[in-house]
Amino acid sequence: MSKKTGYLLGILLTIILGAILYWFFCCIPCLEAQNNVSDINSETQENSATKEVKTTTINAFVVQDANGDLDFKITDNLNFKTSSASIVRPVSESVDSTALKLIEYYTDNPEKLLNIKGHYRSDETNNSVFPNLGLARANSAKNYLVLKGMASKKINTYSKLDDDFNADIEGVLYGPLSYEVITTKSGDTSGADAMVVLGKEIKVDPLVLYFNTAAASISLTPEQRQKVADIVKYTDKVDGASIAVTGYTDNTGSITTNTRLGQERADFTKKYLTENGIDANKINTSSKGPESPIADNATAEGRAKNRRVVVTIN
Repeated sequence: MSKKTGYLLGILLTIILGAILYWFFCCIPCLEAQNNVSDINSETQENSATKEVKTTTINAFVVQDANGDLDFKITDNLNFKTSSASIVRPVSESVDSTALKLIEYYTDNPEKLLNIKGHYRSDETNNSVFPNLGLARANSAKNYLVLKGMASKKINTYSKLDDDFNADIEGVLYGPLSYEVITTKSGDTSGADAMVVLGKEIKVDPLVLYFNTAAASISLTPEQRQKVADIVKYTDKVDGASIAVTGYTDNTGSITTNTRLGQERADFTKKYLTENGIDANKINTSSKGPESPIADNATAEGRAKNRRVVVTIN
């Protein structure tokens, strides 16, 4: 074999060896990676295809009295948007007409009470003044019936965490409410006694909101939301009870200016409460300006505590 032929064979062997090494170290890993990606995509598509599609919950308007002749069920109900405590309007004619029948039944049967339980999901955002959206929705349903003529003292409101209650693709919850008829016993004073105790607790430990200068919003803590719920419950159950909202200020500025500022804070709080479903007719506002400070106005911390609104009961 000539020298030239040997040289050419060497080049050929080098090319072949390089191709083999390239295939082994580059092509095979790339193919494996592509296969892995393909497997992942296939698995993702399979999971998406097999993922359970949640069926929209449709909860009917059902009210039955086991100790009476009230028994009706209609498919329609009061509906709510996800993370909202406001009833979706307009309400159907069938719900309106059924509500009137319900109110008539309670007018004719004074010993009956209505429990309304509002359902809510754990993944909803609660921006209401109540401890949870379930209670807020029950309160909205109560207000709907009260506006149609039912006495608020006839209605108890509760809540239920219900993650199986599914909205539609538009985020509407169809009827996240359930109803129960209660028959009270003659001479039973437990409810009235409980309201006496609750009223004393509210007066001893009222809801207090603190305001920074030019404050334009209110953000309630869970404890404050519970106080709102207790105040609403008391005013619903006790004849003639109302909510007292009193504005206070520090002693900076004139008495006239501070009295006006205190009133503005009280009115702002009333507006906030009514926008969250609390009857405006039950709320009385007033201002005491710099009167009755609860801290030393000589310090910034003390003045901050004196800039407050107290929400309690009359």
